[in-house]
Amino acid sequence: MPKEAVQRPDLGGPFPDHIAIIMDGNGRWAQERNMRRVFGHREGIASVREITTECARMGVKSLTLYAFSVENWKRPSVEVRYLMRLLRRYLIDERDTLMDNDVRLLGIGRLDDLPEGALRELRRTEAITAGNRGMLLRLALSYGSRTELADGLRALVRDAKAGLVDPGDVNEETLRRYLYDPETPDPDLMIRTAGEMRLSNFLLWQASYSELFVANVCWPEFRKPQLMEALEAYAHRERKYGGLIQDHANEQTA
Repeated sequence: MPKEAVQRPDLGGPFPDHIAIIMDGNGRWAQERNMRRVFGHREGIASVREITTECARMGVKSLTLYAFSVENWKRPSVEVRYLMRLLRRYLIDERDTLMDNDVRLLGIGRLDDLPEGALRELRRTEAITAGNRGMLLRLALSYGSRTELADGLRALVRDAKAGLVDPGDVNEETLRRYLYDPETPDPDLMIRTAGEMRLSNFLLWQASYSELFVANVCWPEFRKPQLMEALEAYAHRERKYGGLIQDHANEQTA
């Protein structure tokens, strides 16, 4: 199937290169319909497919989805096993969609914590899509931002002890190099579904200056119309980065 041409929508303002999404409310969506929580997770896959495809077609450069946190391992074992089977199935079934839309997949987090089958299919999908040059889709799996910072600091201290890093030269960019994926720019737009007003240990370092958008719908209901609403809200934001708009404009033209 031929890949569709990228066409960014004209929203009358800036367009985000990197979008990060906290996909919340799968279980709530199911319980509100008198269904088991697992059915909400299954329905959420359809939202993942639609949002991934739409972002790729609109020219988003990177999309990061909070798929499974380090805290999620504390959930009932039955639900965790189902989620891991669902992840494995997704990684197999969505390969054609990823290839059709020129999307490259990358997992971030403590990936070795994943069950062998899920990790194997993740690595296969990463390898299959490695040559794609369109959008980067990052799945945060067994991910926690505090864990990421702790892992990075541990590696930094190890290298400092080995004489590979001068402690006197350590700055923000030094620490960035020790994060799970230092190459991908920080998210411009952070979306959370289900109306919750918290970051839940997601990309705390990288989201320092991200614009936030909270959607009241649960993740299984978050589709293209809700995505466009978030993009339109972003287009009308003024990003100051701690300074003034005029100061930032002067820096750009200097």
